[in-house]
Amino acid sequence: MPRQYNNALWPQYLEEQGIQVSMDGKGRALDNVWIERFWKSLKYDRVYVNPADDGFELYEGVQNHISYYHDKIHHTTRETPNHRYEKSLPTAA
Repeated sequence: MPRQYNNALWPQYLEEQGIQVSMDGKGRALDNVWIERFWKSLKYDRVYVNPADDGFELYEGVQNHISYYHDKIHHTTRETPNHRYEKSLPTAA
């Protein structure tokens, strides 16, 4: 585990900055499920099948994948992540 997470000053610093650590509980399986799914998609759909020759190409590929990932249709909801996010926003009065 990275050292800063074991240091008592780290949570104090976060609290002073108004940052709330978003963990439901130690070792809870659902804490990272969405980001883990995204990283898997990035690795298997982009990085492993299209290895980059340099850092710029990798950066560009990751950016393209993020755009694609947020705009593609998901089979379980038949909506894109962007569309679901926009629907979750409160409507203006």
